[in-house]
Amino acid sequence: MNTYRLIKNKPADGAWNMAVDEAILEAVSSKEAMPTLRLYAWQPACLSLGYSQNFSDVDLQRLQARGWGIVRRLTGGRAILHTDELTYALIASADEPLVAGSLLESYNRIARGLLKAMEILDLPVEINAHTPGLNTNAAGPVCFEMPSAYEITFQGKKLIGSAQARRKQGVLQHGSFPLFGDLGRIIQVLTFSGDGERQEAFARLMDRATNAETVSGKKLDWEFVAMVFVQAFSSELDLRLMEDELSTKELNRAHELVETKYSQHDWTGRV
Repeated sequence: MNTYRLIKNKPADGAWNMAVDEAILEAVSSKEAMPTLRLYAWQPACLSLGYSQNFSDVDLQRLQARGWGIVRRLTGGRAILHTDELTYALIASADEPLVAGSLLESYNRIARGLLKAMEILDLPVEINAHTPGLNTNAAGPVCFEMPSAYEITFQGKKLIGSAQARRKQGVLQHGSFPLFGDLGRIIQVLTFSGDGERQEAFARLMDRATNAETVSGKKLDWEFVAMVFVQAFSSELDLRLMEDELSTKELNRAHELVETKYSQHDWTGRV
């Protein structure tokens, strides 16, 4: 049984959430912190872009009119609107058994913990075991449009979207588990050539993604779901999770990353 630190954070804005994930990754990679499972939420709602996604996908005027934030993730993939969800981040050094080996190998291991959480929540889900085709540019700007390998699905619709950043000394995997609310809201803040294309994107997303309330018929409480994630990761992945807080060094580094990176247009607004 491996010991991991458990961090549960209050809802925060996008820049802070992404800065904290990176600060933990740096600390874990340098062996200054133990491997960590972090569970958190977002306030206000925030659109996150994948590491290489073009900023032109965003309709900034529509986004700002709704009072939503925007940030760019350290991980890849496409846009996610973070609201009404539980977000997890699993962060470990590259030699940690849970994340060792290839990206798909580690995805598969971590997916077992996610699948166990869904089982405890009585959500009849599957693991999407198929690797996406090479023509990923054919997909739209929305992450939840298409399940990737070893992501959690319900009747073929993506329920949990995850992504990884792999560095020489450390691995960060974080993912979004929508609990309730209208998944189609994201379509309103992305760029399309016209209303017809926007409506097509909305229909495509609704056909390919879902949330926990739609699957279960119940509105799940964040604290309850967080407790279930802890139980599932502990039992299925053989982890001893010890609840703790960020170190002073991690907090200071997170503040620095907000100021120098995640709140800066040079980072978020890349094209």
